[in-house]
Amino acid sequence: MDLAMKIGNKEIGGHNPCFIIAELSANHNGNLNVAMETIKAAKKAGADAIKLQTYTPDTLTINCDNEYFKIEGGTLWDGKTLYELYGEAYTPWDWHKKLFEVAAEEGLICFSSPFDFTAVDFLETLNVPAYKIASFEIQDIPLIAYTASKGKPIIISTGIAEEVDIELAVDTCRKAGNDEIILLKCTSSYPAPLELANLKTIPDLKTRFGVEVGFSDHTYGWLAPSVATTLGAKVIEKHFILDKTIGGPDADFSLDVNEFAELVNKVRDTEKLLGIVSYEVSEKVKNNRKFARSLFVVENVKKGDFITSENIRSIRPGYGLHPKFYQELIGKKFRTNANRGEPLTIEMIKE
Repeated sequence: MDLAMKIGNKEIGGHNPCFIIAELSANHNGNLNVAMETIKAAKKAGADAIKLQTYTPDTLTINCDNEYFKIEGGTLWDGKTLYELYGEAYTPWDWHKKLFEVAAEEGLICFSSPFDFTAVDFLETLNVPAYKIASFEIQDIPLIAYTASKGKPIIISTGIAEEVDIELAVDTCRKAGNDEIILLKCTSSYPAPLELANLKTIPDLKTRFGVEVGFSDHTYGWLAPSVATTLGAKVIEKHFILDKTIGGPDADFSLDVNEFAELVNKVRDTEKLLGIVSYEVSEKVKNNRKFARSLFVVENVKKGDFITSENIRSIRPGYGLHPKFYQELIGKKFRTNANRGEPLTIEMIKE
């Protein structure tokens, strides 16, 4: 099933390479220069795209510190209110134009996750090539419908979703006239333990929903994205940070420049290993076929001698007749003299 689509100048899906996204998230730590340098570093590390998040604390939640709005439960952000976290993490909207410009100069595709209608409208003014719906917004059907209506490819993370949530989100996009949908397998745990990754879901998402698929990764390191690639992921998203020492709410599970470059290399090596379905033998392998088995004379013989299991054998190397002729040759006679170690040829054999 070839579901290729285009984001910017990149073909996604089919036999095309994985589309690798560096997620900026909060890793600018409130500093525009850090954000710009992070984009440049993402290009250096081999990313195809940089993704922003477009929200303010007020577009995501309200400033309230009662029990409903306090973060608890063993996360990296326990003790903060949602409003406090988002105030610390958001990317100022007046940075966006500059960040898009820096990405374009670097040859990186830049797009974003909108979190409300105003963010979609704002991103439209920047001519984004695609949209990403974050895991925790998969149930915001009005937002998905409005975003999908813009006619751009829409990438949806499934981190908190049950099957019914995914089905509703996909149906919403299609009802909006948008079938350019990519579902990302995701585990909304920060960081995510390997045993909760369930990467076998990736090919099932593709067949069950008839969409392109990928992986939004919150595990440590590069292993999970590499395995996801073997299972058909055509998009890989990973949090990226210029330097972990700058800290920030997402620093712990983000990859720095060297780590992200290693991830890209591992994914690209995995793609080389996967290759394509092919039964052709490369020229290099063809050259090595001379070391395969073939039929050889293994005793000195004279013209008229019978061919027996004692005087011919299937052995390496591969210069003689194919071993498949062995049984039918037994009992025939030699047409010529032959020495031990000569490849058996058709010219040696009497009809």
